[in-house]
Amino acid sequence: MAIRSEQSRQAILQSTMKLLDEREPGSMSVQQLSIERIAREAGVSKTTIYRWWPDKAAVIIDTFLENHILLTSMREDLPPLEALREHVVALAAVYAGHEGRLMAQLLAESQYDPATLEEFKAQFWRPRREVVNRVIERAIEEGSIRGDRSPDEIAEHIYAPIYFKLLFKEGSFDPETMRAGFDLALEGLAPR
Repeated sequence: MAIRSEQSRQAILQSTMKLLDEREPGSMSVQQLSIERIAREAGVSKTTIYRWWPDKAAVIIDTFLENHILLTSMREDLPPLEALREHVVALAAVYAGHEGRLMAQLLAESQYDPATLEEFKAQFWRPRREVVNRVIERAIEEGSIRGDRSPDEIAEHIYAPIYFKLLFKEGSFDPETMRAGFDLALEGLAPR
């Protein structure tokens, strides 16, 4: 039973990603997608979907996370600034493609649906922020980033340009631009 359940869960996640991938025939936006459509594509019942997720937004967020986390891991074996720089470049590379358009849609959807926003923060934002903050704390401890600001403030300073580019579709996500932007952010974070 557990194997069948995991197969169904994976079919749901894969079907959701396929339905949201604009490169696929018959794709749709986050707003157009429904639990019924996911169930039909995955070959499962709506009840099966609701066994794991409370609503469409939760399915989409898990689908996004399943792919996103693997591509944008935060290495804790590197010096902290190097790990942050590598993460910023990897995140930008992911956001330059389909996943970036999906992230922008998720953020847009969450602006008028408080439950979606809370689900997004709980499943994606807060856990990722904790990982980033641990690396920032290491950088503060070693003296490579100023210590008079909280890790949250520093993370906002580093990551805000990425989300600005994502939401406004302005600027480039190419690796050199992202490294230069990271270095610019670090100038304001340098120890005093």
